[in-house]
Amino acid sequence: MIDGKPHSANEGECLASVLMRQQPPVFRQHPVDGSPRSAFCMMGVCFECQVEIDGIRGQQACLVVVRDGMTVRRGHM
Repeated sequence: MIDGKPHSANEGECLASVLMRQQPPVFRQHPVDGSPRSAFCMMGVCFECQVEIDGIRGQQACLVVVRDGMTVRRGHM
């Protein structure tokens, strides 16, 4: 589930790649100026891909492999 809607993913796929296929491909808004943020480095260095996963905020989507039943919320982190 992404923002309350069901989505599919391939086995072994990282969450960031699934989120980049969504429209718009925005993961969160910058906490200071509200600008849209998305995955940048795809290796856990930049922290631009932070989302809420199963109720835990600030998770880096590029470092997480999708699994069945996962609940993801994009937004202001």
